[in-house]
Amino acid sequence: MAKTPGKGASGKGGARKLSVALRTARGRSVASQRWLQRQLNDPYVAAARAQGWRSRAAFKLIELDDRYHLIAKGARVVDLGAAPGGWSQVALRRGASLVVGLDLLPVDPLAGLTFLQGDFNDPDMPARLEGLLGGKADLVLSDIAPNTTGHAATDHMRIVALAEMALDFATKVLAPGGAFVAKVFQGGSERQMLEPMKRLFAQVRHAKPPASRKESSELYVLATGFRGPAEP
Repeated sequence: MAKTPGKGASGKGGARKLSVALRTARGRSVASQRWLQRQLNDPYVAAARAQGWRSRAAFKLIELDDRYHLIAKGARVVDLGAAPGGWSQVALRRGASLVVGLDLLPVDPLAGLTFLQGDFNDPDMPARLEGLLGGKADLVLSDIAPNTTGHAATDHMRIVALAEMALDFATKVLAPGGAFVAKVFQGGSERQMLEPMKRLFAQVRHAKPPASRKESSELYVLATGFRGPAEP
């Protein structure tokens, strides 16, 4: 079972954790220096390397699944924005029978993962997915995030728009009773997703897993008990 970073020898009551500094900042932008410094001192990055996860983001899904039991044994799962494959890894290790990943970027081969490189908004993608899955999906995951501009309002609108597109896609491929998980940012307009989701799913909630950085406005919306596509 995967272990998420927590209190231990380097946590409260143990030895003090020392910060790791960059050896050189030459040729790096300030933003790049900050990102590298954060990576060097992030316990989730270290744990991901030690446990063989492809990204620290794997722990976000692990923590969500530990709490909300999203990944059922034998589930058929769709992973939108799959690269580099961390969430697909989690789904497979936690008992999914089949995972189909989609991304514009390539993903290195992963045992048990069927990967399609392309845009999930392509008109023929739902039919292609059903063919690969042998039916409807039990769970659609979306950890997609747009390239940030640094302008909070713009970035927020972009990620909500992506989450809405992922929701629309999920309604086309989910089996009744299925679940949907997507990344959003706090900022107000994510609430516009809630009304249609409440009509489509039995339960809708927001969650911020511990692996999400405290300074980030990142949230996840979790919808379970898919009722079926809305009437036209």
